[in-house]
Amino acid sequence: MNIPFETTVFGYSVNIHLVLEYLAFFIGYRYYLYLRKGKIDTISSLNRLSIILGAALGALIGSRLVGFLENPIVNIFKGNIIQLLNTKTIMGGLFGGLLGVEISKKIIGETQSSGDLFVFPIILGIFIGRIGCFLSGINEFTYGKETTSFFGMDLGDGVLRHPTALYELFFLIILFFTFKYIQKNASLNHGELFKWFMLSYFTFRFFIEFLKPNVFYVFGLSSIQLLCVICWLYYYKFIFQKLKNAG
Repeated sequence: MNIPFETTVFGYSVNIHLVLEYLAFFIGYRYYLYLRKGKIDTISSLNRLSIILGAALGALIGSRLVGFLENPIVNIFKGNIIQLLNTKTIMGGLFGGLLGVEISKKIIGETQSSGDLFVFPIILGIFIGRIGCFLSGINEFTYGKETTSFFGMDLGDGVLRHPTALYELFFLIILFFTFKYIQKNASLNHGELFKWFMLSYFTFRFFIEFLKPNVFYVFGLSSIQLLCVICWLYYYKFIFQKLKNAG
Protein backbone atom coordinates (compact mmCIF):
# COMPACT_ATOMS: atom_id res chain seq x y z
CA MET A 1 0.00 0.00 0.00
CA ASN A 2 1.31 3.40 -0.99
CA ILE A 3 1.20 6.43 1.30
CA PRO A 4 -0.65 8.77 0.77
CA PHE A 5 -3.42 6.20 0.27
CA GLU A 6 -5.89 7.17 -2.42
CA THR A 7 -8.91 5.26 -3.64
CA THR A 8 -11.81 5.75 -6.01
CA VAL A 9 -15.43 4.66 -5.68
CA PHE A 10 -17.58 4.54 -8.83
CA GLY A 11 -14.99 6.66 -10.58
CA TYR A 12 -14.88 9.35 -7.87
CA SER A 13 -11.79 10.07 -5.78
CA VAL A 14 -12.42 9.50 -2.07
CA ASN A 15 -10.76 11.60 0.63
CA ILE A 16 -10.05 8.77 3.06
CA HIS A 17 -9.03 11.17 5.83
CA LEU A 18 -12.33 13.05 5.62
CA VAL A 19 -14.30 9.79 5.59
CA LEU A 20 -12.50 8.52 8.69
CA GLU A 21 -12.89 11.90 10.39
CA TYR A 22 -16.67 11.78 10.06
CA LEU A 23 -16.62 8.11 11.02
CA ALA A 24 -14.68 9.02 14.17
CA PHE A 25 -17.43 11.43 15.24
CA PHE A 26 -20.19 8.94 14.49
CA ILE A 27 -18.61 5.91 16.17
CA GLY A 28 -17.33 7.98 19.10
CA TYR A 29 -20.81 9.34 19.78
CA ARG A 30 -22.44 5.91 19.46
CA TYR A 31 -19.88 4.54 21.90
CA TYR A 32 -20.69 7.38 24.32
CA LEU A 33 -24.41 6.51 24.15
CA TYR A 34 -23.56 2.85 24.78
CA LEU A 35 -21.48 3.69 27.86
CA ARG A 36 -24.09 6.10 29.18
CA LYS A 37 -26.83 3.48 28.89
CA GLY A 38 -25.00 1.17 31.27
CA LYS A 39 -24.50 3.80 33.99
CA ILE A 40 -26.59 5.95 36.28
CA ASP A 41 -26.01 9.50 35.09
CA THR A 42 -26.15 12.02 37.93
CA ILE A 43 -26.65 14.80 35.37
CA SER A 44 -30.13 15.32 33.92
CA SER A 45 -30.70 14.73 30.20
CA LEU A 46 -31.38 18.43 29.58
CA ASN A 47 -28.22 19.54 31.37
CA ARG A 48 -26.21 16.81 29.64
CA LEU A 49 -27.44 18.08 26.27
CA SER A 50 -26.46 21.64 27.20
CA ILE A 51 -23.00 20.40 28.20
CA ILE A 52 -22.59 18.51 24.91
CA LEU A 53 -23.63 21.60 22.93
CA GLY A 54 -21.16 23.71 24.91
CA ALA A 55 -18.43 21.18 24.25
CA ALA A 56 -19.21 21.09 20.53
CA LEU A 57 -19.16 24.89 20.19
CA GLY A 58 -15.98 25.21 22.23
CA ALA A 59 -14.32 22.44 20.24
CA LEU A 60 -15.29 24.08 16.93
CA ILE A 61 -13.81 27.45 17.92
CA GLY A 62 -10.77 26.00 19.69
CA SER A 63 -9.81 23.61 16.91
CA ARG A 64 -9.86 26.38 14.28
CA LEU A 65 -8.13 28.96 16.45
CA VAL A 66 -5.24 26.73 17.52
CA GLY A 67 -5.01 25.31 13.99
CA PHE A 68 -4.50 28.83 12.68
CA LEU A 69 -1.98 29.66 15.41
CA GLU A 70 0.22 26.75 14.30
CA ASN A 71 1.31 29.04 11.46
CA PRO A 72 -0.25 32.52 11.87
CA ILE A 73 2.22 34.32 9.60
CA VAL A 74 0.58 33.63 6.26
CA ASN A 75 -0.55 35.69 3.31
CA ILE A 76 -4.32 35.96 3.48
CA PHE A 77 -5.80 36.13 0.00
CA LYS A 78 -8.88 34.80 -1.72
CA GLY A 79 -7.19 31.58 -2.78
CA ASN A 80 -6.35 30.33 0.71
CA ILE A 81 -9.14 31.72 2.93
CA ILE A 82 -11.08 28.44 2.62
CA GLN A 83 -7.96 26.50 3.54
CA LEU A 84 -7.38 28.72 6.60
CA LEU A 85 -10.98 28.23 7.75
CA ASN A 86 -10.63 24.47 7.36
CA THR A 87 -7.38 24.32 9.32
CA LYS A 88 -8.05 22.58 12.62
CA THR A 89 -6.38 20.51 15.31
CA ILE A 90 -7.70 18.02 17.85
CA MET A 91 -5.65 19.74 20.57
CA GLY A 92 -7.56 22.99 20.19
CA GLY A 93 -10.78 20.98 19.94
CA LEU A 94 -10.13 19.20 23.24
CA PHE A 95 -9.14 22.28 25.20
CA GLY A 96 -11.81 24.44 23.57
CA GLY A 97 -14.36 21.74 24.34
CA LEU A 98 -13.20 21.69 27.95
CA LEU A 99 -13.71 25.45 28.27
CA GLY A 100 -17.07 25.17 26.48
CA VAL A 101 -18.20 22.57 29.01
CA GLU A 102 -17.11 24.65 32.00
CA ILE A 103 -18.86 27.76 30.65
CA SER A 104 -22.04 25.75 29.95
CA LYS A 105 -22.03 24.30 33.47
CA LYS A 106 -21.65 27.77 34.94
CA ILE A 107 -24.63 29.02 32.92
CA ILE A 108 -26.97 26.14 33.81
CA GLY A 109 -25.71 25.83 37.38
CA GLU A 110 -24.49 22.24 37.03
CA THR A 111 -21.92 21.24 39.63
CA GLN A 112 -21.44 17.54 38.89
CA SER A 113 -18.32 16.43 37.00
CA SER A 114 -19.25 15.51 33.45
CA GLY A 115 -16.09 14.42 31.66
CA ASP A 116 -15.52 10.78 32.60
CA LEU A 117 -18.19 9.44 30.24
CA PHE A 118 -16.42 11.12 27.32
CA VAL A 119 -12.93 9.69 27.91
CA PHE A 120 -13.12 6.39 26.05
CA PRO A 121 -15.26 7.72 23.17
CA ILE A 122 -12.74 10.56 22.70
CA ILE A 123 -9.81 8.13 22.66
CA LEU A 124 -11.62 5.93 20.12
CA GLY A 125 -12.52 8.94 17.97
CA ILE A 126 -8.95 10.26 17.97
CA PHE A 127 -7.68 6.78 17.10
CA ILE A 128 -9.94 6.50 14.05
CA GLY A 129 -9.04 10.02 12.95
CA ARG A 130 -5.32 9.34 13.30
CA ILE A 131 -5.64 6.35 10.97
CA GLY A 132 -6.83 8.85 8.37
CA CYS A 133 -3.90 11.14 9.16
CA PHE A 134 -1.44 8.28 8.71
CA LEU A 135 -2.99 7.18 5.42
CA SER A 136 -2.89 10.79 4.17
CA GLY A 137 0.90 10.93 4.58
CA ILE A 138 2.35 14.34 3.76
CA ASN A 139 -1.07 15.62 2.67
CA GLU A 140 -1.87 16.21 6.35
CA PHE A 141 0.45 18.13 8.66
CA THR A 142 0.80 15.27 11.13
CA TYR A 143 3.97 13.78 9.67
CA GLY A 144 7.35 13.92 11.34
CA LYS A 145 10.82 15.21 10.61
CA GLU A 146 13.35 13.39 8.50
CA THR A 147 15.06 10.53 10.29
CA THR A 148 17.64 7.82 9.71
CA SER A 149 16.20 5.65 12.47
CA PHE A 150 14.64 2.23 12.03
CA PHE A 151 11.17 3.78 12.34
CA GLY A 152 11.56 6.04 9.30
CA MET A 153 8.86 5.74 6.62
CA ASP A 154 8.30 7.23 3.21
CA LEU A 155 5.05 9.16 3.67
CA GLY A 156 4.79 10.29 0.09
CA ASP A 157 7.69 12.62 -0.65
CA GLY A 158 10.49 10.06 -0.96
CA VAL A 159 11.98 11.07 2.41
CA LEU A 160 12.19 8.80 5.45
CA ARG A 161 10.24 10.53 8.21
CA HIS A 162 9.01 9.80 11.73
CA PRO A 163 5.45 8.41 11.31
CA THR A 164 4.17 10.47 14.24
CA ALA A 165 0.55 9.54 13.52
CA LEU A 166 1.53 5.88 13.86
CA TYR A 167 3.32 6.61 17.15
CA GLU A 168 0.13 8.21 18.41
CA LEU A 169 -1.95 5.19 17.43
CA PHE A 170 0.21 2.95 19.61
CA PHE A 171 0.05 5.47 22.46
CA LEU A 172 -3.76 5.62 22.26
CA ILE A 173 -4.03 1.83 22.43
CA ILE A 174 -1.89 1.77 25.57
CA LEU A 175 -3.85 4.69 27.05
CA PHE A 176 -7.21 3.04 26.36
CA PHE A 177 -6.39 -0.25 28.09
CA THR A 178 -4.49 1.45 30.92
CA PHE A 179 -7.51 3.60 31.72
CA LYS A 180 -9.81 0.59 31.47
CA TYR A 181 -7.64 -1.15 34.06
CA ILE A 182 -7.53 1.93 36.30
CA GLN A 183 -11.29 2.42 36.05
CA LYS A 184 -11.88 -1.21 37.05
CA ASN A 185 -9.29 -1.50 39.84
CA ALA A 186 -8.83 1.97 41.29
CA SER A 187 -11.13 4.23 43.26
CA LEU A 188 -11.40 7.52 41.40
CA ASN A 189 -13.38 10.62 42.22
CA HIS A 190 -15.86 11.90 39.65
CA GLY A 191 -14.03 13.78 36.90
CA GLU A 192 -10.57 12.40 37.70
CA LEU A 193 -10.43 10.01 34.75
CA PHE A 194 -10.99 12.89 32.34
CA LYS A 195 -8.30 14.96 34.05
CA TRP A 196 -5.84 12.07 33.77
CA PHE A 197 -6.73 11.71 30.09
CA MET A 198 -6.15 15.39 29.35
CA LEU A 199 -2.84 15.46 31.20
CA SER A 200 -1.65 12.18 29.63
CA TYR A 201 -2.59 13.09 26.08
CA PHE A 202 -1.34 16.67 26.24
CA THR A 203 1.95 15.52 27.77
CA PHE A 204 2.38 12.97 24.97
CA ARG A 205 1.66 15.62 22.36
CA PHE A 206 4.10 18.05 23.99
CA PHE A 207 6.99 15.63 23.46
CA ILE A 208 5.91 14.25 20.09
CA GLU A 209 5.89 17.83 18.72
CA PHE A 210 9.70 17.79 18.88
CA LEU A 211 9.58 15.21 16.08
CA LYS A 212 7.43 17.39 13.81
CA PRO A 213 8.74 20.03 11.36
CA ASN A 214 6.91 22.97 12.95
CA VAL A 215 7.56 26.37 11.39
CA PHE A 216 6.30 28.79 14.03
CA TYR A 217 7.75 28.99 17.54
CA VAL A 218 7.33 31.21 20.61
CA PHE A 219 9.94 30.84 23.36
CA GLY A 220 11.26 27.83 21.45
CA LEU A 221 7.93 26.00 21.61
CA SER A 222 5.30 25.37 18.96
CA SER A 223 1.72 26.58 19.38
CA ILE A 224 0.63 23.04 20.28
CA GLN A 225 3.32 22.81 22.97
CA LEU A 226 2.28 26.16 24.42
CA LEU A 227 -1.28 24.85 24.60
CA CYS A 228 0.03 21.79 26.46
CA VAL A 229 1.69 24.10 29.01
CA ILE A 230 -1.60 25.99 29.38
CA CYS A 231 -3.36 22.67 30.01
CA TRP A 232 -0.84 21.80 32.74
CA LEU A 233 -1.43 25.20 34.35
CA TYR A 234 -5.19 24.72 34.13
CA TYR A 235 -4.89 21.49 36.12
CA TYR A 236 -2.11 22.66 38.45
CA LYS A 237 -4.19 22.14 41.61
CA PHE A 238 -4.97 18.56 40.59
CA ILE A 239 -1.31 17.89 39.75
CA PHE A 240 -0.04 19.28 43.06
CA GLN A 241 -2.68 17.36 44.97
CA LYS A 242 -1.65 14.06 43.37
CA LEU A 243 2.04 14.81 43.91
CA LYS A 244 1.33 15.61 47.56
CA ASN A 245 -0.65 12.38 48.01
CA ALA A 246 2.08 10.36 46.31
CA GLY A 247 4.68 11.83 48.63
